[in-house]
Amino acid sequence: MIVDLHTHTLASDGALTPSALVARAAAAGVQLLAITDHDTVAGLAQLDAPAPPALRIIPGVEFSTCWRKVGIHVLGLNIDCANPTLQQGLARQRAARDERAGIIATKLAKLGLGNVLPAAREFAGAAAVGRPHIARHLVDAGHAKDHADAFRRYLGRGKPGDVRQTWAALPEVIEWISAAGGLAVLAHPAKYKLSNLRLEELTREFAAAGGHGIEVLCGRQEPGLTRRLGKLALRHGLLASCGSDFHAPGPHRPEVGEVADIPGECRPVWATW
Repeated sequence: MIVDLHTHTLASDGALTPSALVARAAAAGVQLLAITDHDTVAGLAQLDAPAPPALRIIPGVEFSTCWRKVGIHVLGLNIDCANPTLQQGLARQRAARDERAGIIATKLAKLGLGNVLPAAREFAGAAAVGRPHIARHLVDAGHAKDHADAFRRYLGRGKPGDVRQTWAALPEVIEWISAAGGLAVLAHPAKYKLSNLRLEELTREFAAAGGHGIEVLCGRQEPGLTRRLGKLALRHGLLASCGSDFHAPGPHRPEVGEVADIPGECRPVWATW
């Protein structure tokens, strides 16, 4: 079974409409697809046709949070999008995103890059402004060679645009997901570039706060890393999840459904559905 539980649409920072994403996933043979836009479930409401019979859509979200001053992402899978607690959390995150965009814009203006917000808002459309929208403007304005360069110079970890203080705390985010009947999954744990000890501590605290699973496989990943993350999940009694983290088509990006198998000894999150 092809399972992809981490994808994005135009409702946040993806390139495709929700319906186009579903069509692309169906064409790739995906049978279980989660739409997990950043801090919003708006994309799920924008689906304009039922999914093909062979494809099941899992309602999801990807929350931004902070752990020991490190920006962390948590997926909420199989959630009730109408749950009041979840909706309150989403509203809070939307306000946090707006505040964060303003702080980033102020910091970049002090570097002589001008006011980045108007152009970033145009790129974002109805979505909240995120760093990828600001990166697109920086590239268009000639301040960066490409998306990666914009993050390397201005927006990535430790750079002026790396603003995390607006996010809700990790236990709160897990509580929102749990209240909505969903599973809280630690997203792409290897991307935080933590030491083995710090990753172990993060996973332990995530599980203690009520987290349910960990993304043992995200995008194009070395098999050795997948095995290590599978063992991490087992040590802390967590379910295993997997996803492409698809944002847009492109030769250097993971394609929707481009997900290998999780380690056989792990219990997958979808086993509980």
